[in-house]
Amino acid sequence: MGVCAQERTVQNKPYIDLRPMHFGILVGFHAQDIEFKNVGPQTFVAEDGTESVQTILCDQDTWNPGFSVGVLADLRLGAHLNFRITPTMHFGAKRLTFRNLSQMNEAGNAPLEIWQDMKNTYISVPLDLKFSAERFNNYRPYIMAGINPMINLSGKAQDYMQLKRYDAMIEVGLGCDLYLPFFKLIPELKFCYGLTDVVDHHHATELTDINKRAYANSVASARSKMIVLTFYFE
Repeated sequence: MGVCAQERTVQNKPYIDLRPMHFGILVGFHAQDIEFKNVGPQTFVAEDGTESVQTILCDQDTWNPGFSVGVLADLRLGAHLNFRITPTMHFGAKRLTFRNLSQMNEAGNAPLEIWQDMKNTYISVPLDLKFSAERFNNYRPYIMAGINPMINLSGKAQDYMQLKRYDAMIEVGLGCDLYLPFFKLIPELKFCYGLTDVVDHHHATELTDINKRAYANSVASARSKMIVLTFYFE
């Protein structure tokens, strides 16, 4: 006798996917990172007019966690294809490390390091296509891809570095529809990568502390990255 195929069970919410449009809410967790491209050695002019060459490296050493919440609108385009809009707010932070290779710390045993904590509140409006497999029993795996415009609501004018107000990311991910007796639960994991340079390069000229300008000018470009774990409730 051959191995028996997996048995069919009673389907919860059997007609939920046939609706032309449905709505839901989402909560999730994310991790933020920035990929920097540094300028290398640069000429710095102090307040007294003296010039010096400084090499400052900027990096975000770790992925910083955050919290996400939003709403979902899902439009059925076909048996296996859906279009989704998921306006979301992301609450998190980034910790930047500047290493000045041209100056030593007070102990004289390592380059001078300066840190900047950046609290971030983003509003994003992802526009995604969702490609679903056939439903089997009470689960249905899928993959998704789309573009994610974002607005940064936070930023301090006198920080070493400031990010632009607007950004856009490309995102890809996978998830699974879980059909429960009273609602549908959808865990999803997606990866987001920035399409634009997010550094505000005009910020250095606005700094009143001239000593900060070398740090503000140390980055040639930067792109945001995020890993997002989301739970949708429909």
